[in-house]
Amino acid sequence: MSYVEGFVLAVPSAKKEVYRRHAAEAAVLFKEFGAIRMVECWGDDVPDGKVTDFRGAVQAKDDETVVFSWIEYPSKAVRDAANKKIMTDPRMEAMGAEMPFDGKRMIFGGFAPILDV
Repeated sequence: MSYVEGFVLAVPSAKKEVYRRHAAEAAVLFKEFGAIRMVECWGDDVPDGKVTDFRGAVQAKDDETVVFSWIEYPSKAVRDAANKKIMTDPRMEAMGAEMPFDGKRMIFGGFAPILDV
């Protein structure tokens, strides 16, 4: 099975198209370094929870939308190698200087699929 890196973040709602373009540019690099798929999802039904929820996890403000995304790799080894390349690539560094969201509130992690139907 493949390996998945997932992300949840808050993006200013007024910057939806700016974020989409930013993600599209980043996708080119992720694919160049081994990703086989990248999906970005703009929240449109993200309810408040009783104990916790997506908005709380990323401290989303009233004027922000929760984004849920993932990058699929053929393996964890490919993901690990891609992340090393991405962290040193000057193109990604330039993109990081102008992110349309607060990266400090983004949550992310790597996941090994246990079911894929």
